[in-house]
Amino acid sequence: MSQKTILVVEDEAAIRDMLKFTLVSSGFRVEEAGNAELGMRLALEKKPDLILLDWMLPGISGITMAQKLRQHEATIHLPIIMLTARGEEEAQVQGFDAGVDDYVVKPFSPRALVARVNALLRRQKGSSGQNDDKHRIAGRMCLDIESHRFYVDGNEVKLGPTEFKLVNFFISHSDRVFSRAQLLDQVWGLNVVVEERTVDVHIRRLRKLLEPIGVADYIQTIRGSGYRFSAVEA
Repeated sequence: MSQKTILVVEDEAAIRDMLKFTLVSSGFRVEEAGNAELGMRLALEKKPDLILLDWMLPGISGITMAQKLRQHEATIHLPIIMLTARGEEEAQVQGFDAGVDDYVVKPFSPRALVARVNALLRRQKGSSGQNDDKHRIAGRMCLDIESHRFYVDGNEVKLGPTEFKLVNFFISHSDRVFSRAQLLDQVWGLNVVVEERTVDVHIRRLRKLLEPIGVADYIQTIRGSGYRFSAVEA
């Protein structure tokens, strides 16, 4: 199995050194950047398997860098874990809106961080080849698996990487109720170290994107049980 490369974008040298030591000790190759400008260049040149990205960076912020990565064809699907001292839900929503896949609040356990890195890499690997067919269609929605595009009524709707996987899972398992824990296992991956409320954050973000085009009701909250996807319109 080839050695995975992690790009660490963190301006504090002490934290960067700790992350490098932890990751190298866990079998990863590490590239380092102290600012977003160098981070973007290394992301394009080194093609890492995952990025650990600090929110507060000099110059361009981590949030802005994440948005730039999602706009670039070469890095649009690159897994990103945001590192930040901001633990409130509003900050998490902002991070997910920028396209990050996971969110780790400082201070954090190095072992827990490595667990999240491994879980996200497993999830990325698992999602890359799980669909043999080219499309997922439900009601007014269509997912193009090969091009990683999502359409409603033939018009493209931009989704973040996690939202795309969430829609893919929902469409593939219509009219069934899934708990938050089940969604974490199926969409985020088994043994992933993510709080269940992360599911709620992504569901809210997804509904916000779908509401203007009238399909937010496809994703239904089943009180006390979880969520159900149904493309049957009243």
